[in-house]
Amino acid sequence: MTWSRTGEWLELPLPNEQWKPLKPGAVEELAAYLPVPRKYFLRLASQGLVRIDNNTIRLKVFPQEKAAFKAESYPLDVLFEDEFTLVVNKPAGKSVHPAEAGQGGTLANAVAHYYEATGQACGVRHIHRLDQDTTGVVLYAKNEWAHVLLDEAMREKQIDRRYIALAHGIFKEKEGWIAEPIGKDRHRPGKRRVAPNGDQALTHYRVVQQMKAGALVEVELETGRTHQIRVHLSHLGHPLIGDILYGGSSRSFHRQALHGERLVFNHPVTQNEIVVHAPYPLDFKTLLDQMSLS
Repeated sequence: MTWSRTGEWLELPLPNEQWKPLKPGAVEELAAYLPVPRKYFLRLASQGLVRIDNNTIRLKVFPQEKAAFKAESYPLDVLFEDEFTLVVNKPAGKSVHPAEAGQGGTLANAVAHYYEATGQACGVRHIHRLDQDTTGVVLYAKNEWAHVLLDEAMREKQIDRRYIALAHGIFKEKEGWIAEPIGKDRHRPGKRRVAPNGDQALTHYRVVQQMKAGALVEVELETGRTHQIRVHLSHLGHPLIGDILYGGSSRSFHRQALHGERLVFNHPVTQNEIVVHAPYPLDFKTLLDQMSLS
């Protein structure tokens, strides 16, 4: 089904002449043509924000919103964007969102400024996070319709994220799974560790390039625990270069050498597969080049 946007409204053809927004089965009939977040749709319908104009359904899914974060100018690296989603390349040193009220300097502040500067009255809604010093792709939903659907896709493990890391040591196994539960470290706040009573965590790794000083490793997650890649590779005996919290050396690199290189998701409305790549940051590429020559 084709759709278009007119201001705050999403417009699409009627599924049939008998369709009414509050009629029993209305959600299911519409869901045959595009994904529908049921509770959100019913809330819109009950508020009179789903309307029929001739043979067109009009849904107010692009309301004028004010960002909950202070807009701060920053040269945002936009990798993909349309009416429903935004994907940006996060630099090192920026948290995805504030840890406390009034905190600035985060990616959320930069996204708020980008929306403001481009005339988009959108709330800032991240779908997943990266650690402060991890670089790479971060996905945002521009409205609540997309947010509900993408959150569900994330919970159902339908959003694929691939990371690239530089890790210490010579890997005995060039590919494998790490299935070890992760919990909080009681002795160091903010740190995680492999713990028998922790949350289930599953990581797949593949050595892309083995070098004398370490390895370039491709990593994909089946779960999304805090610091999962860092904890699991450290547990395997291969901490990330620069990751002093988990046993890595910062002699040649001053942050964990971890980059969110690829994001794959189905668009929340069209359901087309979207594949987004983030190029290696300069410091990561420089370190890889140095390791390759040693």
